[in-house]
Amino acid sequence: MVAASEFHLPLVPADLLRDGGPGRYVVREVLAARELPPALAAFRAAFRAQGALAVLEHFDCVYSVLHHFRTVGTSVKEDALELMMRVVSHHSNELPAILSDSGLSHADRAAHLNALKMNCYLLTGLMDAFEMETCKSSCLEADPGRKNRKNHAKTSGSLWEEEREPLLRLLTQLLQLDLRQLWRGLAVEEEFVSLMTGSCYRILENPSIGLQRYRVTREAVTHLLAAALVQCDHMFSATLKITQMLQHFEHVAPVFAQAVSLWAKEYGLKSLVGELLREIGQKCPQDLAREASGVKGYATFISELAEQIPALVLSNISVLLPHLDGESYMMRNAILAAMAEVLVQVLNGNQLEEAARGTRGKFLDMLQAHVCDVHSFVRSRVLQLFTRIVQCKALPLTRFQSVVSLAVGRLKDRTVLVVKNAIQLLAAFLSNNPFSSKLSWIHLDEPLKKEVQKLKEMRDRSRPTAVAPVIAPEEEWEAMLPEVRAATQQLFQPLQEGEEEEELPLLEVEETVERTVEQITGLLKKLNYKNAARLTQKALCRFQGKEPFVGPGEENEEATILGVLKRLYTGSCPGENSENPAHDNSSDKIEEVVQEEQPQTELIKQEMLVHYLQDAYNFSVKITEALNLISKMMYENSVSVVQEAIEFFVTVSQFGMPQALLGVRRMLPLIWSKEPGIKEAVLNAYRQLYLSPSKDSERAKAQALVHSLSLIMVDASLGTIQCLEEIISEFMQKDEIKPAVTQLLWERFTEKSPCSSLERHATVMLLGMMARGNPEIIGSNLDILATVGLSEKACENYRLPQEVCNVIFKLAGNPKPALENCAPFRLPQNHMLFGCLSETVSKGFAQPSSHWIPFMEAAVTLIYQLAEGAEEICADILHVCSQQALEKLQEADEQKADAGDSPRRVSDGSGSLSTFLLLHLVALVGQVALQQVAYLEVSVSAELRRRRLLKEEKTKKQSDTSTKKQRPQSTGNKTTMEEELGLVGATADDTEAELIRSICETELLDGKHLLSAFVPLVLKICNNPGLYNDSALSAAAALTLGKLCMISSEFCDSHLRLLFTMMEKSTLPDVRSNLIIAAGDLAIRFPNLLEPWTSHLYARLRDPCPSVRQTAGLVMTYLILKDMVKVKGQVSEMATLLIDPEEAIVGVAQNFFGELANKGNAVYNLLPDIISHLSDPNSGIEEESFHTIMRHLFSYITKDKQTESLVEKLCQRFRTASTERQYQDLSYCLALLPVSERGLHKLQDNYDCFADKLQHPAVYNCFQTVLARFRRAGVKPETKALAEDLEQKLSASHNRGLDSTETCQDGSQTPMPAPAKQKPIGSSRRQPLSPANSDNAFVTPPSRILRNHKRAQKRPPRKKAIVTFSSDEENNSEDELLAELREEETPTKTTPITRSSARRRR
Repeated sequence: MVAASEFHLPLVPADLLRDGGPGRYVVREVLAARELPPALAAFRAAFRAQGALAVLEHFDCVYSVLHHFRTVGTSVKEDALELMMRVVSHHSNELPAILSDSGLSHADRAAHLNALKMNCYLLTGLMDAFEMETCKSSCLEADPGRKNRKNHAKTSGSLWEEEREPLLRLLTQLLQLDLRQLWRGLAVEEEFVSLMTGSCYRILENPSIGLQRYRVTREAVTHLLAAALVQCDHMFSATLKITQMLQHFEHVAPVFAQAVSLWAKEYGLKSLVGELLREIGQKCPQDLAREASGVKGYATFISELAEQIPALVLSNISVLLPHLDGESYMMRNAILAAMAEVLVQVLNGNQLEEAARGTRGKFLDMLQAHVCDVHSFVRSRVLQLFTRIVQCKALPLTRFQSVVSLAVGRLKDRTVLVVKNAIQLLAAFLSNNPFSSKLSWIHLDEPLKKEVQKLKEMRDRSRPTAVAPVIAPEEEWEAMLPEVRAATQQLFQPLQEGEEEEELPLLEVEETVERTVEQITGLLKKLNYKNAARLTQKALCRFQGKEPFVGPGEENEEATILGVLKRLYTGSCPGENSENPAHDNSSDKIEEVVQEEQPQTELIKQEMLVHYLQDAYNFSVKITEALNLISKMMYENSVSVVQEAIEFFVTVSQFGMPQALLGVRRMLPLIWSKEPGIKEAVLNAYRQLYLSPSKDSERAKAQALVHSLSLIMVDASLGTIQCLEEIISEFMQKDEIKPAVTQLLWERFTEKSPCSSLERHATVMLLGMMARGNPEIIGSNLDILATVGLSEKACENYRLPQEVCNVIFKLAGNPKPALENCAPFRLPQNHMLFGCLSETVSKGFAQPSSHWIPFMEAAVTLIYQLAEGAEEICADILHVCSQQALEKLQEADEQKADAGDSPRRVSDGSGSLSTFLLLHLVALVGQVALQQVAYLEVSVSAELRRRRLLKEEKTKKQSDTSTKKQRPQSTGNKTTMEEELGLVGATADDTEAELIRSICETELLDGKHLLSAFVPLVLKICNNPGLYNDSALSAAAALTLGKLCMISSEFCDSHLRLLFTMMEKSTLPDVRSNLIIAAGDLAIRFPNLLEPWTSHLYARLRDPCPSVRQTAGLVMTYLILKDMVKVKGQVSEMATLLIDPEEAIVGVAQNFFGELANKGNAVYNLLPDIISHLSDPNSGIEEESFHTIMRHLFSYITKDKQTESLVEKLCQRFRTASTERQYQDLSYCLALLPVSERGLHKLQDNYDCFADKLQHPAVYNCFQTVLARFRRAGVKPETKALAEDLEQKLSASHNRGLDSTETCQDGSQTPMPAPAKQKPIGSSRRQPLSPANSDNAFVTPPSRILRNHKRAQKRPPRKKAIVTFSSDEENNSEDELLAELREEETPTKTTPITRSSARRRR
């Protein structure tokens, strides 16, 4: 009865519980969970007796297990799985004999077919149930909040993971049988195939199937599906299923790619590849653009498949090409990646057939076209693909130049990833270039010209002697000129009445200039002059400005056409690369070669050589262009781009490019980067370039290292030297520099090893750099440094002694005390070093040398840092030098009658002295004064503190000892003693500081101190710039005055007027720069004294000299960031530097605002003030310059609250604005803000502030820009209504304003006053020093209280106090030698000048 029922595979398990009609099997009873173990035992017994046909009677038992799978015990599920596995295995072993039995009855065949369906249904059902349970367990295991997830996964999934692979092999074995006999020789039932393969697809849906530990499972699934494809015609279903899974499960793409590759290679299922790619290719590009998840699966599958079977992908890739024009960038990336793999693995080499070469060319054209794709990910991916192609040497040599040019162009891309990959591609080109290991275009130029000349000579020799006279092209042209002119004139003649235009063949201009030239030349040779002229006319319109279609300047178009035709016919048209004569000569000569009938081997070889050199030359030129671009990227914000740029220059250096050294130098400042990755990249770069030379011996390696580092220091700036010192000290600390290098440096210094003066100078600098990492290098050889470095021979130009002083200074700069209160390292006063220094300074004082002052400054600094009793040593030096000056003055007085005054001597009427002596004396005084202050403030103060701490520590120990002896005493005395000690320690610092201050204020500049003797001299030089007109002397005197002001606040206060007078009035930029630096130092030392003069410091930001503006910018940057000067009201002067013509000054301003932005809300707080000052009609800032400044400043506004607040503040400013220009500036600032929903409410709330200004088109357009940007950001429906309401109000106010303007034509209404036309900021800087240049500016500013009291009062007009330099007059009386204001000239009401008042006076 059971056997008579036919088993139909259900769509869902519940179908087996419903009666499907007569003759169909239905589950009679679903057993309860407790009845399942005995039922399974009965099934097992029946199986032993009847074999696989036992399932016909016991199907309901296992079906019940499936029905209760979630609630039944694990042992029952495992028993059911084990039993069904044995049943199916037994059936699989029996079926070959049964299928081969020709006498099989119909009933037996039906029974075995039903049993096969039932057994496979139950087994695959159990497999699916276990797989779903395992998948859930893996999800729970991935949940970090789940407890006991390990135990849960172990109990539920351990058995299944072990049994899954054998079960899949069993099903594979079953499908490999010829099961069609059970279906009467017909095809296997599709539902049965789907049942068998459904488990495979369900297993692949598990996200963890891609793990390495499931490799065997993946292979089993692959072979099972292969059996279904081969034996059961599963191709169509598999194609649809794989496509669906790729769309919904991203993780299966690599698995299916590997499977399809296996099926194609081992099972011959190559047609499946085409079916799958065709199915993907037929997907709608618009749909794929909307479904990112599905696209990712397709893209990964295509790219992975191309890597494994590129030949099959090549034969079917045409169906995918429509997606290259689709919107999905991932599909474009995948198809382009497939092309790249085909190029690398299939279309590679020089032995390709013509069709394959054409395909390769098309693929490369597509790849090159997508280098400029609209999506940055595609551009980046294509550059990566080209890098792989180049590394695999699969790029034809003819494509090198074009791809390199594309890569260089992508260096200007706005996307970081694209730039990074462009740099990598260029590095790959360098590493795999087929030209040379040395790619300097300078070295390639000469060989190229030589070989081109040789080729020309060879061609001349090979050209046969002509028997008939040769007619020159110019003569031919003259003969045909009348006919050509007549044909050309017909183009410009109007048609007569009744005359029809001659029908000419349709002529179209070719895509390129070269093809068009060939077409025109061919028409001329065929005597078709009219068509040639017509085509030339079209080409002139199409290729404007491109050779040869460039008119020589005739206004007549006919003459232009004739000129072009003549150049084309006679061959006198210059090539497109006329700036490269070597390229033109070689190209022209190669094209003009006359091929002989007999092959000439030598000529062909020479042509190939010239082609090779030309390609190498062009490649080198392009790489040089890339170097200039990449060197500017080392300071980008992206760490990865900076690292790639550094690595690129390391690669370039290995190919001998001369510009590589510039990049190597440019990366030096990156050693200070806060990014560890960038700093390590710089260290690695210098490690590769210098610490790993390809030499054999240690000596040779040391020589190579020293030579390379010396080259970097040639003409290097101070900043470069400091960066290199940091790198070398890092290497020294890590013991990466060998002792052989140190030994070689000492040999060069002592001249045991011969070297030039520059190399010796570099040697000393290298020793100093190494000493920073290991001071013992200097400490153990101090005597050698002093005797050799300060000898008479070394003091010929004083540069070497200066470096020796800097090197020895490292001993003081690298103290390593064992304890904090350890005595500082100092040498005794009678040490031979100080004797050598004193002697060298004194001897050089009377010698005119431009290097003496830097050496003197280094020597004085070294003495104060290392010597005991440094002030006495420097006093002796100052005394000796001043004595020399007096002796020279006396000699000059004695010889005055005979020799007369020299033009290089200065005189005050009583005697004369060489200018350089006075210069040396003034500079020496200033340096001693500055170092004396530093010595007191730093060294003496630190020593006083150290001694006090030692004394307190000793006292504390004594008090502890006495406390232990007197334990019975009360604790009150002990507490009192500790409080007294603490009080002493708290007030001691103030006491020591007061002591130092009193010494500076009362002793250093009183009549008893040596420095005071030189103060009148310095003041006299400063007060008389006309008399002392030497620029170097004036600059030194100004600097010395600033250094003297550092000593005493009283002296500083009394001479600030003189200092700022010189800063504003001096015509020498060096004087103004020196005084700005001095004023910056004074602002830190005496901030209260300098505060009233802040506006004068800001005034130098508009100095006509760029170097002065740059110095002022640097000084003000330091002072503002250190909060030493007032910012509000004057910081707009710093903002004007953003539009400075000098790039370096713009960089200073950008750095200032960048650092200011890091200080919280500093830029936000200052923005309203900056906008107010710069939009003032009197500011002199043009509108476009204002926009440039604001764009930069508003880039720092990133917080929503700042944006909202600025919207409100800017709206309120409209009320106080008085000119149209101010309205426009404010509205432009609003347009720069990314207005949010709250910002829009602010605009709505403050609408009345700007409603009446909307009549101006510029203002209205800015508000429209704000709304347009707001809409693009994506708004909520309720906010959209608010935006539309605001837009309507804006439009209404704008139109109402326009209407009212039109009605005011009678002139009764007073027109809006136009703002006064101001000169641009660039030109204003070139005027005399106007901001603080007026004579009434230099009045001693009163105290802050007095200024606040007087500010509200209206200042009556007063007579200007005139400040004059008396030395410019003819009179030299003592009264006229002072540039300060006399007491009676000082106005009673005084205030420091302001920028606004200066502008009003202008």
